[in-house]
Amino acid sequence: MESTSFDFWTVFNVVVWGILFLFLIIQLVRSIRLVPTKSAYVVERLGRYSRTLGPGFHVLFPFIDKVRYIQNLKETTIDVPPQVCFTKDNVKVVVDGVMYVVVHDAERASYGVIDYFVAATELAQTTTRSIVGLLDLDRTFKEREHISSRVVEVLSGVGQSWGVNVLRYEIKNIAPPKSVQEAMEKQVTAERQKRATISESEGFMQSRINRSEGVKIEMVNQSDGERQRVINEAEGKAAGILEVAKATAASIEKIGQSLAGENGADALYLQLSLKYLQNFALIAKSENKVVIPADVTDMKAMLAQFEDLKLKT
Repeated sequence: MESTSFDFWTVFNVVVWGILFLFLIIQLVRSIRLVPTKSAYVVERLGRYSRTLGPGFHVLFPFIDKVRYIQNLKETTIDVPPQVCFTKDNVKVVVDGVMYVVVHDAERASYGVIDYFVAATELAQTTTRSIVGLLDLDRTFKEREHISSRVVEVLSGVGQSWGVNVLRYEIKNIAPPKSVQEAMEKQVTAERQKRATISESEGFMQSRINRSEGVKIEMVNQSDGERQRVINEAEGKAAGILEVAKATAASIEKIGQSLAGENGADALYLQLSLKYLQNFALIAKSENKVVIPADVTDMKAMLAQFEDLKLKT
């Protein structure tokens, strides 16, 4: 009996010590922490904050130190669910957005707020409702950047106490009621038709103006051309008259020189006599009645009468 009792207690002690040793090994292994990049481990010692572990290899005190929180230091996207907002002119719109945040203080992110994701989302929604309530419906669509910047400003103020930086906030959609959408579409269609009508009328007016300007320029060019043609014809006639006058003057001058010379008068008389006889011969051929002086030897009167007869025929 004694040997059996000795064996039992021996086995019991070995098992207990084995379990304790295994437990110590497990705790020792668990006290070794490898922190990855862009992560932070918040360590508590006996229930109180001790330190924050950065990226790398770390060893904790077994049974004393414990990693309570693990914070991701990467930029994180937080989806803000759609919410109903009322504009200044009492129009209901549904607004949703997205936030981009990053943890800059792991201790504050762990102890400053229970869940900064939920807290930032709720604050973004309430701030959006407040800002939209100060704007008319038309300004709500136009001033998205103002709404986003205002939300970021408010979140950045409280985010410091949470250890979180709100980098930006973007509104994904602003959806008014269906009736308002239909009214807005009709308004946009009317504006487009108005602009099209104005553009068409302006184009027609500009076309008329261009056409009249073209006609005006054409008429001016034609008048300038006609004037230049008349001027050129006048100048040509003047030049012709001048040339004829010059030739006549030269001819008279030559005749005068011939008359001043020897036998000049005889030559002239002979020429006039020949002309007289030629004109006198036209009397026989003419069908018109001709009155001649009684004295046909009056050469001067006959020459004048024959000259008139020649001009008529």
